[in-house]
Amino acid sequence: MTALLLLPLLLPFAAPPLARRALARLDPVAALWALTVSALMLAGACAAALGALVLTGLLKLPVFAAFGELVHPLRTPSDVFVLPAAALATGALTVGVCTLGRSALRQFRDFRAARAEADRLPAAGDLRVVDSTSPDAYALPGRPHRIVVTTAMLRSLGPAEREALFAHERAHNAAGHHYFLAAAELAAHCHPALRSFRADIRLAAERAADESAAAAVGDRRLLARAIARAALAGAATRSSRPDFAPAATAGPVPQRVAALLSSPARRPAARRGIALLLAGCAFVSAGAAVTGLVDFHHEVEVAQGEQSR
Repeated sequence: MTALLLLPLLLPFAAPPLARRALARLDPVAALWALTVSALMLAGACAAALGALVLTGLLKLPVFAAFGELVHPLRTPSDVFVLPAAALATGALTVGVCTLGRSALRQFRDFRAARAEADRLPAAGDLRVVDSTSPDAYALPGRPHRIVVTTAMLRSLGPAEREALFAHERAHNAAGHHYFLAAAELAAHCHPALRSFRADIRLAAERAADESAAAAVGDRRLLARAIARAALAGAATRSSRPDFAPAATAGPVPQRVAALLSSPARRPAARRGIALLLAGCAFVSAGAAVTGLVDFHHEVEVAQGEQSR
């Protein structure tokens, strides 16, 4: 049982290379969904495995065994392995919960401040213009969605480029990309190997918004120019927006511009095999976690005298 719970802790290390290859080969929207769902499955399996290891270690202690009404010793591998594994799992869960809590609190404060500032500004549809010398523009989620742009960013772009930039930000809000970015942040605190998914998922979201905006504007070169000029203008800007608020200047801009300047590639089905590998990795991890939890529950019932071995 305990050995099976180690699989969800090891498989995430194989996922980042698969994620990068899937991002390069899949359509941006498909890549965004594949990476986000895989990250959440891997993170959930990891958290479940860590929780089961913690409970296994606790039930080996007499006080918790009595609290759990165990009439027989819980059958596990040697205590030389189980107790250190439980201690490490406890530390990992504690660190993950603490860092996630700090991140959530910081982003919630940033989000409330950004919404309060946007709601105070004069309305121009979904657009809110902030008087600032720092060039910045981003999609602000909430009800209703907002597009926040500074006066410095507006001065950095021509009229057509501004409309292209707004189309990009509207694509973020329409597709709910903030949910994907929040999911990536959550997964990053569950396992260290999943931290790289944050950048990959953000790039996939930006590429998806690029393609949607390019279709709306009807000029891929115009959008590429707008993104490049906005990125150059805001290169030295430190934005106070929350991490889950997507912005046109996020991600590796040269890579995004190159993709916009090239013709959209047709991706044969054979090249999507990498997505199946990534999905397989996530499903195996989730399956191992579920099987391990079911086995753990059975062993607890045996130790409670409710079932026979």
